[in-house]
Amino acid sequence: MSPLPADDSAGETPIEVEEFLTWLAAERGRRPNTLAAYRRDLHSYCLWLDATGVSLGDVRSDAIEVWVSEQRSVAAASTVARRLAAVRMLHRYMAVEGHRPNDPTAELSGIRVPSGIPKPLTLDEVDRLLAAPISDDAAARRDRALMEFMYATGARAAEVCGLNLADIDRTRGLVRVLGKGAKERIIPFGTAATRQLDAWLEPGGRDELVPDRWRRRGDAEAVFLNTRGGRLSRQGLWHVLTTHAHTVGLDGHVSPHVLRHTCATHLLDGGMDLRIVQELLGHASISTTQVYTKVSQERLFEVYATAHPRARSTQ
Repeated sequence: MSPLPADDSAGETPIEVEEFLTWLAAERGRRPNTLAAYRRDLHSYCLWLDATGVSLGDVRSDAIEVWVSEQRSVAAASTVARRLAAVRMLHRYMAVEGHRPNDPTAELSGIRVPSGIPKPLTLDEVDRLLAAPISDDAAARRDRALMEFMYATGARAAEVCGLNLADIDRTRGLVRVLGKGAKERIIPFGTAATRQLDAWLEPGGRDELVPDRWRRRGDAEAVFLNTRGGRLSRQGLWHVLTTHAHTVGLDGHVSPHVLRHTCATHLLDGGMDLRIVQELLGHASISTTQVYTKVSQERLFEVYATAHPRARSTQ
């Protein structure tokens, strides 16, 4: 068994991978973050091939099965499944484009990933989290607006960080986001989010973090800024959430995706139609949204068990 490469940053990416990534961007409209993830996974795969003395054009299915087996020993099933998906797409592209005579992944079995039901925050936990920033400085205003907006819209972290000022209509309570596959959608948000956005975007908020000179083109249009005056990154967003989660005793329970789960679950609990939730979240398939119905059913069972006088009766 060949060892996994110790340094995934070493070596150059093969031209076939670069062509594949260019195709994904131009023909499939994949976003930069998605392309970066594909690049990392495929670069690691190509390093492994180099270590075994096999080229992309010659690799066979039995060698890829060995690679999958090694990946399973060092990574979670969900991570291995993601990496294998990238490898499958690459080899399918190479076969179609004539870079090799066949697709060596065509007969490979998929990776079974245990289905986990997301754990949303309760209404009390949401209230505690949103109330965590207690000062009135610019950073606290931003954090209140950021968290209230994420809970109100269920937007993804990348969508929130990519927001520009022209995307938000505070008068009508609407925001335009650019989701996966460069698909645009319009999401409403309520009065609580509007109030916090007003406090952030009006004097004493965002303007306090505006630098004398913008370091990167596009930062001037960003809705959410970091304390250095640049567009808030996904890492910065994570830091905001985890910092306030720690303050209110929710360590390990809060992430951008948890807020998205929570928004969807609470909308369904409130009676919103599943198809409308699908549209709001930007899910391509209704099956992706249906996972939240399982969460809502679990919540229903919990409430019933505690509320009904004879739910746990032994008589």
